[in-house]
Amino acid sequence: MKKLQSILLILLVTGVFYSCYNPSNSISMETDFEEHVFAVRLIEDSSMVEKYLNYHKNVYPEVEAGFQKAGYESIRLYHFENYITMIVRVPKGSDLGEMGQISSDSNPRVAEWNKLMDGFQKGLPGTLEGQTWMEMEKYYEFKN
Repeated sequence: MKKLQSILLILLVTGVFYSCYNPSNSISMETDFEEHVFAVRLIEDSSMVEKYLNYHKNVYPEVEAGFQKAGYESIRLYHFENYITMIVRVPKGSDLGEMGQISSDSNPRVAEWNKLMDGFQKGLPGTLEGQTWMEMEKYYEFKN
């Protein structure tokens, strides 16, 4: 009888696990969002680059609240020398310009942050005067 109870318990736990686990959920989660990759060049001054990086260790809470209000899923920054790459994850089909405006309009501190960050940034080689963040075009992807 004890062995039968153990087998039933194992079957019950396994059934609960498999009913909760649905591999198609992870696939649909991926298809509900899209990523955009941007790059910017910082002023070529190591102390200014360090200052920029330090600001991002303590982003104004109002800035992140603005991101949340606008609907961003995630924003990640990567750094190499005076170059920054930003990966933005948003709901599929989102209007990034509109999302940026919602975020900027959410609080005066966001506009203050943006103006402060603009003082560190300059465009990539080949961009127009005043352009900073440029969206990168995906040209290769490997998936397993």
